[in-house]
Amino acid sequence: MDNDFTQISRRRFAAGFALGSVALALPLPLRALTVDEARALVDKAVGDINKVINSGKSETAMYGDFERIFSKYADVAVIARSALGPAAKSASSGQMNAFTKAYQGYISRKYGRRFREFIGGTIEVTGAQPVKSYYEVISVAHLKGEAPFDLRWHVSDKSGRNLFFNIIIEGVNMLASERAEIGAMLDKRKGDLDALIGDLKSA
Repeated sequence: MDNDFTQISRRRFAAGFALGSVALALPLPLRALTVDEARALVDKAVGDINKVINSGKSETAMYGDFERIFSKYADVAVIARSALGPAAKSASSGQMNAFTKAYQGYISRKYGRRFREFIGGTIEVTGAQPVKSYYEVISVAHLKGEAPFDLRWHVSDKSGRNLFFNIIIEGVNMLASERAEIGAMLDKRKGDLDALIGDLKSA
């Protein structure tokens, strides 16, 4: 009887120790992103953008700065996968990495051209609010000789860092418009992802 009890106790101890070891090995729950942190991220990104657009640098130099800002504050992998749409499911890991890198440069130049229109103006963060599982940070662009217009940034920490994954400029949703455009570009190349990657590098 004593021997049976000892064996049961040992088994319970071993099971408890094993469960405890597993619990220690599991990552601790991540602290949830707050509205203030979301706003602070966009404040920093906007501050960097304002510096670039009013730096007096050449167009080429500005595009390089915009790419660094994009890679620092944006969830590039999520944005690239969303832009590629259904084709991302059949892409190899190598193709996905190559596409993400090429797309980062492409979208930085594309939106860099748009932000160049802001030279002499500023972007001002005015508020932030929760939307479903992310935060929307609201900002206003003030351009010389034009009426102010709305820019909204969607911020999440799902990738393990606080990053923005979408911008809405004057009501135009970046993720939606990029998916439509990249989809059309891929269709034009008859689904050849490698050809699209090569073309994005020079676009």
